Amino acid sequence: MATPPLAAPHQTAPPWAGSLALPAQTTCLGNSAHPIGQQMSACCRETSGPAGPQNILTGRVLQAGDPPHAYRGEWVQLTTEGNLALYPTPELEHQGEHACCQPDEERDGGQRFNDRATTRDATASDAQEARLRRRLRAWQARLEAADPEADLAAGEKAGARLIIPGTPEWPTQLDQLGTSRPLGLWVNGTADLRYSCLRSVSIVGARAATPYGLHVAAEFAAGMAESGWTVISGGALGIDGAAHRGTLTAGGTTIAILACGVDISYPSGHHDLFAEIKADGAVISECPPGVHPTRARFLIRNRLIAALSRGTLVVEAALRSGAANTAAHALTLSRHLAVVPGPVTSEMSAGCHRLLRDRKAVCVTTPAELIDLVGMIGDDLAPTPRGPVVPHDALSETARSVLDAVPGKGGAGTATIAVAAGTDLSTTLSALGSLAAAGYVLRTAKGWRLKPGAFSRP
Repeated sequence: MATPPLAAPHQTAPPWAGSLALPAQTTCLGNSAHPIGQQMSACCRETSGPAGPQNILTGRVLQAGDPPHAYRGEWVQLTTEGNLALYPTPELEHQGEHACCQPDEERDGGQRFNDRATTRDATASDAQEARLRRRLRAWQARLEAADPEADLAAGEKAGARLIIPGTPEWPTQLDQLGTSRPLGLWVNGTADLRYSCLRSVSIVGARAATPYGLHVAAEFAAGMAESGWTVISGGALGIDGAAHRGTLTAGGTTIAILACGVDISYPSGHHDLFAEIKADGAVISECPPGVHPTRARFLIRNRLIAALSRGTLVVEAALRSGAANTAAHALTLSRHLAVVPGPVTSEMSAGCHRLLRDRKAVCVTTPAELIDLVGMIGDDLAPTPRGPVVPHDALSETARSVLDAVPGKGGAGTATIAVAAGTDLSTTLSALGSLAAAGYVLRTAKGWRLKPGAFSRP
């Protein structure tokens, strides 16, 4: 039944309501919460009125009028004119087990619950608005202190250039970052950033790397460089530095993404390394010249390491580390993620093993396997690993059976060897002659035996 709009509450019952006798025992035909601008619960029941049977809505008004709950405890009835009217009725006439007949405490408790929920939502909204205002004030203060012309002059003095979206050197894969895409990048080096990143892979890992991790990172970086791939890393101590050095040793191109200005060497121990990188690669940052690194800038920088390359390789990472943060960015961007396993007793490899256990990363052990993962389908396939090839692998099945039946010491007759090999006498003689010519067996006074040093059984 469609609910008509709520009319102004009557202080007295309408004329016909006085003749309406409400039965003491009523049957609830249905329950409905009527959104008529105010929240209420009501029962729909059938009784007799002046115009015959009427569908009458009865119940307690939870909120109506001004102030709230001004008309709580009154009946709600459907008049013959189709309007809802409110007028006082004794409490004893509205009893029952229906949900609309619950005690005031229960209904008020539900209202209080809704009020508390509304208050919590309002509090959360106010807190979010307050945080946004604080950030806006901080950004406004930084904006007032910004000097673009001075930044450009400092960048030019340091030998850096500023690239922005739409310029020829801009790597378009950064557009996949969406609203997190940097507004521009400062580049210091000889390499063309866009071209260098077309075939690139990121190698990241722990700063407190073990000798095993440093060796693996350098080997992978050198192998990728020898295959014509650019290696991207963060220029930090540990795995990052090993990846940069391995690439330079192989004569390849490497890109270092810093969390500070490109004119600042951080860590200071990598000053000479950054100079070598600039000579054949590039040092880049989204921070203008003169900006020093902070912890937040390192985490923000990690999204660029993941976005610029086709895939990311994690070499040694703790459960909570910057490398794990970079791996999360790679997964978010649907980039390939690979890890190098380490000793199960090493905390520096716990993050790598967790990625493998959760099936978020692929295990690789050689640069060829990494190229197979991030390269072009069909063009960069890794060779299938095979075990060592021994000379007797080229023998026929019959010859191998006869060779296995020949004793290593003493000697055995042709018939004995034929029985042991499960072949007839003529086939055995033919096989023994071929094996003797190949230098596997020799014939002595005691019979046939293996030639010393020519063959060793597994």
